Amino acid sequence: MKKLTTCFQAPVSMARPRGTRRIDVYGLKIGRRLQCFGEAAYSQWVRLEASPSVQLYCERPAYLDFGGVRIPADYWVKEDNRESLLLIGESGQISTTTIGSTQYDVRAIPSAELAPMRTWIENWERMLPVITSYRDLLTDSFLKSVEKFVSEPMQLSFIEKELGTSDPTTVRAAVFTLLHRGRLHAPQLRTEPLSFLSHFEPENARP
Repeated sequence: MKKLTTCFQAPVSMARPRGTRRIDVYGLKIGRRLQCFGEAAYSQWVRLEASPSVQLYCERPAYLDFGGVRIPADYWVKEDNRESLLLIGESGQISTTTIGSTQYDVRAIPSAELAPMRTWIENWERMLPVITSYRDLLTDSFLKSVEKFVSEPMQLSFIEKELGTSDPTTVRAAVFTLLHRGRLHAPQLRTEPLSFLSHFEPENARP
């Protein structure tokens, strides 16, 4: 198994491209704030936070040299037993690159790949601020109790009603946090807007 590194912990120095919007966010998986340059980089950041398989990432981690052309990588991503560098908006066959003595897979993320994910991304845009706000307020025991209660597909409104006797918002934050950690699933959110009618289900409910 390839040994994973954590060498990319901060972005390289780079001016924001002219005309590109700067979006400031908080990265739950890296425990710090970061800046996304443009909507595509922001949408990909949401996808990284939403994927339970992603353990760590870093924005604009390094410059890549392809045939004498210097291109900034958009993200370094560490997931499961692999690391990769992402180039957003690229569609060519770019397989690997070497930085120092380490070889990395390079994945191109065509802009067309992000468009079908719009509903999923918008739902996570609503959930991530809630998770961030409650990240230091939810105890492990409370999260376990919510996870245990959701033993079958349930509507968010029902979960909040049954468990949120004093503060349903805390229950909602716990459900979103468990989804973020991969302990719950909500396939409906890929195609339908988040609402009180959205269903959440246990991890073992997936086929």
